[in-house]
Amino acid sequence: MLFETLIGGAAVAGALGGYAVGYAPLAAPKVSRYRIRSDRLEFFRHVNLTGLRIAVVADLHACRLWMTPARIRAIVDQVNSLKPDLIVLLGDYVSGMESLGRWTELPMAEWSQALSGLSAPLGTFAVLGNHDCWRDSETVRRHLEEADIAVLHNVAVKLRTTAGARFWLAGLGSQRAQKLDRRRYRGDDDLNGTLEQVAGDTEPVVLLAHEPDLFPDIPPRIDLMLSGHTHGGQVRIPGLGALYVPSRHGRRYAYGHFVEKSRHLIVSGGLGCSGLPIRFGMPPEIGLVEIG
Repeated sequence: MLFETLIGGAAVAGALGGYAVGYAPLAAPKVSRYRIRSDRLEFFRHVNLTGLRIAVVADLHACRLWMTPARIRAIVDQVNSLKPDLIVLLGDYVSGMESLGRWTELPMAEWSQALSGLSAPLGTFAVLGNHDCWRDSETVRRHLEEADIAVLHNVAVKLRTTAGARFWLAGLGSQRAQKLDRRRYRGDDDLNGTLEQVAGDTEPVVLLAHEPDLFPDIPPRIDLMLSGHTHGGQVRIPGLGALYVPSRHGRRYAYGHFVEKSRHLIVSGGLGCSGLPIRFGMPPEIGLVEIG
């Protein structure tokens, strides 16, 4: 009986391991849909952003085997099929699996070329993630821009919808741009400097920030913040949640939609893997955010 129990346990463990490594990281992304209702957006009737659709792509972590150019092109086609007005990329385009060796990395030209197929009426905009900074932020930025993807590094741009409504899209540098040691980082983000660019204006602000850690500190001027980085924990156990979240807030902003003091935060579960090619209880996802 004990032998049968051990064999059964080993079989279950093997099946779960095969799912977590061989299936879940390669699964077609689910589409997570969010509807944002904001008192500010409703007050400023002249803004009229109702119906604005934003596709959110986070944490690609392009690499051999698990996030190949062919798979990225399939994700691009899926994003385009959602017919968003705007596409935002939230950082970490390079492989985050250094522990497995440099062989996992894709040349930047390959993943950026695959991303060049993204298309939306208001354009495609990106911020950089911590892994991009640790690898080579300037080279990552150049490849994104060559793919006709605008990189917002502590910059805000005003966009105008086809209906004539205006809003600001702001993007920050990574809050973990430099490793100081195993637990401490120096950021390349400048929230105050970025918000100075929208001073004296009343149009809504959508903020792109790779890491969600800044959310408690953002002012009411920001209506919606979009982040990635956490992968939703990457491994989530039923009843326990995420085992580990790379955030100074722990699991507080691990995944999903949060509303605090009329400010909205959406944290994407992302697409790829870092550390190890494992996903469990947190499938790859594309976000679709609709205003109104």
